[in-house]
Amino acid sequence: MSDLDRNYASPFGRAAGRVDAATVDAGLRAYMLRIYNYMTTGLAITGLAALGIYMAAVTTDPSAAAAKFGNAFLTPFGYAMYVSPLKWLFILAPLAMVFAISFGINRLKPATAQLLFWAFAALMGISLSSIFLVYTHTSIVRVFFITAASFGALSLYGYTTKRDLTGMGSFLIMGLFGLIIASLVNIFLASSMLQFIVSVVGVLVFAGLTAWDTQRLKNDYIYGYASQGGDVADRAAITGALSLYLNFINLFTLLLQLLGQRD
Repeated sequence: MSDLDRNYASPFGRAAGRVDAATVDAGLRAYMLRIYNYMTTGLAITGLAALGIYMAAVTTDPSAAAAKFGNAFLTPFGYAMYVSPLKWLFILAPLAMVFAISFGINRLKPATAQLLFWAFAALMGISLSSIFLVYTHTSIVRVFFITAASFGALSLYGYTTKRDLTGMGSFLIMGLFGLIIASLVNIFLASSMLQFIVSVVGVLVFAGLTAWDTQRLKNDYIYGYASQGGDVADRAAITGALSLYLNFINLFTLLLQLLGQRD
């Protein structure tokens, strides 16, 4: 769901004029740090929201349970969140928020866009909270740190490499749409083998997107935002954080499907 919308297009061509190199270097470091700070804060909000919803949704007292989900007993709140039709609201709400931020970013004040990003991160946490019912908590933590280490290495590669990754973009986008189609088909087929293939290919696609997006964000600043700044750069930092956040979340969920231990 969270991988359906992305801000792929770079708004600046390579022919844009440069400003002083030292100024660009200092500004670039501050710009990328802002992006990573936004992304990290968003992930923290997602984690706290997921854990909070899960804790409110389960009970150890069977007599107080409204339903059973696997080995867990659900409170009335948990039943509403994970069993009742209300669950679709929280599943689809993050997707709607992504579209709202992506297509409305140029009309939003940076402070408003930032609040929307925090709201999106919270909704994503609510949507992902069910993983605590499916996978052991130890495996969730383990896969999170594996994802964080992998994401950090891939993003660092995208930032530091001298190789132009632009050509990867079209290939990765095609792979992304292929994943979406395969995932939709598997809703009806319920094939474990197809799910395994989707997870493996998905990890490779989002690994490439992490490096590609990082280089794209770096180049966008050097060839455009360095000479503009202000609200334009502030809004770009938020959409950049959203792109990297989506890469991280998708890497995490796909790796969890491959490496997570079911409860």
